[in-house]
Amino acid sequence: MIDRGKAEAAFQAYTSGYDLNDSMIRHKAEHTRRVAENCERIAESLGMDSGCAGFAWFLGLLHDIGRFEQVRRYGTFVDAVSVDHAEFGADLLFRENLISRFPAEGLPEDRLVLLETAIRLHNKLTLPDGLDGNTRRFCEIIRDADKTDIFRVVAELPFEQRIGTSRGLIAEGDEASGAVMECVLQHRCIPRAIRRTRFEGRIAHCCLAFELVFPESRRIVREQGFLNRLLAEYDDAGKPLWTEKERAQLRVVRNEIERTFGQEEEE
Repeated sequence: MIDRGKAEAAFQAYTSGYDLNDSMIRHKAEHTRRVAENCERIAESLGMDSGCAGFAWFLGLLHDIGRFEQVRRYGTFVDAVSVDHAEFGADLLFRENLISRFPAEGLPEDRLVLLETAIRLHNKLTLPDGLDGNTRRFCEIIRDADKTDIFRVVAELPFEQRIGTSRGLIAEGDEASGAVMECVLQHRCIPRAIRRTRFEGRIAHCCLAFELVFPESRRIVREQGFLNRLLAEYDDAGKPLWTEKERAQLRVVRNEIERTFGQEEEE
């Protein structure tokens, strides 16, 4: 059983070594706590006992541990121009022994292996074949919980703060490419390699909704309302946020997401 008080204190102690006045660091700490809570909620919705739900919470607490050092070293959350934050975080924990600062000493070896695997895989486009059922389930829990809060992060945190020093690498552009919209129609996430513009990045974030695995994850998204904000065509004053062509594409994205969420409700 994870000692939550010790785990939270260890996380607080670790993040206190970074500049919490930096909005990127501050928001990442908040994101981490929300993901941990969502992991537990999803695990409980699956009928897991308190031990397994607590382990899911602990996985959420550690899943983005590499982000803090990523920001300090590279000034960005963009993995493509810095480091794969999931691999980096897992290396810090299990190769540089950062895990020793957290209350994981009572976890059996198979749980530690699962923890490392789930952290390494939480940001990958798809999960690899060959995972055992238990590992796949916890990987799906952390990936879903992460996605549910990414909608909030993108909706609330200004673009420039999320991108940091890499903001000049993202083009403004016009409507999304045919390749991006094909992903939308196929109800799948959009690979980073084909995203070229800020608008395509917005669509890519919205498309995370297609790959939510659990009904509880979709309930969280509905309750939060942040996905609807990402799909908005106009601001609160009625001013268009995007070009006419881009707004038309956003309507396609919205309709496809509503269709998949509606199918889940019917089932």
